[in-house]
Amino acid sequence: MTQHLRFTGVWCPSITPMDREGQIDYDGLKQHLTRLTDARIDVILLMGSIGEFASFSLEERLTLIRKARAMSPLTMVANVSSTCLSDVFLMAQTAYSSGYDAVMVLPPYYYGQTENQVLSYFREIGHRLDGKWFAYNFPARTGCDITPEIAATLAAEFPHFAGIKDTVDCQSHTRNMIHATKAVRADFAVLSGYDEYFIPNLMAGGAGVISGLNNVMPELFVQAREAWQEGDLTALTHAQREIGRFMAIYAIGDDFVTTIKTVVSRKFGYCAPVSRNAGGTLNAEQLATVDRQFGIR
Repeated sequence: MTQHLRFTGVWCPSITPMDREGQIDYDGLKQHLTRLTDARIDVILLMGSIGEFASFSLEERLTLIRKARAMSPLTMVANVSSTCLSDVFLMAQTAYSSGYDAVMVLPPYYYGQTENQVLSYFREIGHRLDGKWFAYNFPARTGCDITPEIAATLAAEFPHFAGIKDTVDCQSHTRNMIHATKAVRADFAVLSGYDEYFIPNLMAGGAGVISGLNNVMPELFVQAREAWQEGDLTALTHAQREIGRFMAIYAIGDDFVTTIKTVVSRKFGYCAPVSRNAGGTLNAEQLATVDRQFGIR
């Protein structure tokens, strides 16, 4: 399988199920990853933003990396982002030795970064990582942007730099990322970090989407993928409208991670509606809204 095909299509940034005390529920994670596998998505991303990586200790993250790989035969990528660079490399090595297909890394956050600093940081990442790696661009959270020019420069320098998750609520930013990187690497995967940009991403020449909604309804995105492959415009239009309708999940409650976990809990039963983010528990009115929106009875 070529690198491009391995990392193309429907990605799910998996939730990390927890018990009522907020401890990682590995049985729940196994059930969740099995459901995603059965839905025929393409890639599982472990410990993305929805996976709550920033709320875990280093030891929890290392244990999660080791245990989760055996839970699905799908292509898997581990987010190893940290403000401590030695932790990044330790988690990355653990992921590679555990059988992950790639790792994903945010730029430094908290301290503001110039473009030169972002480029220097990822050059060090590229020189020191042994396997495939992705950059994670989320300027709203990191305070800095991995520009299309930076991504293209890195793609030309590092063959193991497999792609980027572009979580920018502006399709033209991702389109420019696609064009800039395709000019230097035909196999470079540009993925949208916003659910509703999946089909626009494919139309612009991108590789797919990393979508939180896939925790709830991966079948919808798989249908969209197949409609794209078959050139079925009617099915694509329907999928785009449905994805847009279900984007309401991100506006219910104060914390979308807790909301997504609540929907999974109420719809599938194997996950407590618990995250480590404060104040996200849904009230009775919000629970009624998610039940109505997602057909929960």
